Amino acid sequence: MQKAETRVLTAHVPVPLAEKIDQLADRLDRSRGWIMKQALSAWIAEEEERDRLTQEALADVDMGNVFDHQAVQAWANSLGSKKPLPAPRQ
Repeated sequence: MQKAETRVLTAHVPVPLAEKIDQLADRLDRSRGWIMKQALSAWIAEEEERDRLTQEALADVDMGNVFDHQAVQAWANSLGSKKPLPAPRQ
């Protein structure tokens, strides 16, 4: 099996965070680098998904797929009442 090409990245982190990483590494019997790689991969995936959803929402706005602000506000204000309004629909 061929090893993947890698690069070393350096980051200064607060001591309490570094200690938590060391504790996780010990508990999981993994290296500190493995923990950091997993955390960074998860964060990047989350950010990519956030960007995808933002782009999707902006495309909806461009296509006019939006709700009237006053209708949404009235619906939200009614949620705690005895007769909540139905959710706004297109």
